[in-house]
Amino acid sequence: MLTISALIISIILQIVATIVIISLIKVTRFNVSWILLSIGFIFMAIRRLIEFLPFTGFELSRFVISINNWLGILISVLIVVGVFYIKKIFKELQKAEEARLIMEKRVLNAVINTEESERKRFAKDLHDGLGPLLSSVKMSFSAVEVKDNNSDQKAILSSAKQAINEAISSLKEISNNLSPHILDNFGLASAIRSFTNKIDQTGKIKIEFRSNIQEKRYTGNTEVILYRAICELITNTLKHAKAKKILISLDEEDSKLKVLYQDDGRGFDYNQVLLNETGGMGLPNIRSRINSINGNFAVDSLPGEGVVVTIGVSV
Repeated sequence: MLTISALIISIILQIVATIVIISLIKVTRFNVSWILLSIGFIFMAIRRLIEFLPFTGFELSRFVISINNWLGILISVLIVVGVFYIKKIFKELQKAEEARLIMEKRVLNAVINTEESERKRFAKDLHDGLGPLLSSVKMSFSAVEVKDNNSDQKAILSSAKQAINEAISSLKEISNNLSPHILDNFGLASAIRSFTNKIDQTGKIKIEFRSNIQEKRYTGNTEVILYRAICELITNTLKHAKAKKILISLDEEDSKLKVLYQDDGRGFDYNQVLLNETGGMGLPNIRSRINSINGNFAVDSLPGEGVVVTIGVSV
């Protein structure tokens, strides 16, 4: 009785597996290997039914037994050949995955290009539109004459001129941050050095920057992405790390741009940042942008031990 029950369960499972594998033939675009495996499962189900017949009182003839034996051999051949050719399915899946990654990189590059174009347009509108207007207002105030004995008006005029000067200065800084002209005109190293010098002059943190590329230029989005990445890392350090010193090196070695970024701050749990981006540090965003130019991005940090970031991009 136990043997019969096991055989019935085996037949049911075999039929279910056969139905499932046949239903997937269309999904595999009628791949030869999948069709062979499907036929093999069908024959396996038939063999199970033949093996069950004697338990129903039906006596198997030699011809049926011979067919059953040959079915066993045929099943083995179908499975072996099917497994041999099934690698085509995995190759197609691999090609599909590679195509997906390429498409993701193209989309991200298009987003980056659009973003930079909008940054440049907005910076130009600020510089060419609001800048001359503020300068004109400043000239108008400078042309106003105030009597020597009217000290209140002099103070008001002086305060207004100072506010206009600060507005012009802020406008230039905002415009440069949106689209640094140094990056466009002089290259990556000069733009990073200019940015780090401005931060260094505030006295909030000491930044040391070294590079061997001088004013060498790089094509595509390489300069923009690396510049934005390093600026984002510096901003993260200022906001979160409570560090006293930052060390940045940018070197070209063996046709590869290598960035080493270090700070002596309080560090963080990088895996936790990747999971929920605690503190909004934007590291996953930096990593995805670096990946879009076929670069590699690695972070080594633990709470209380500062951070070390390495970036490598082929050029």
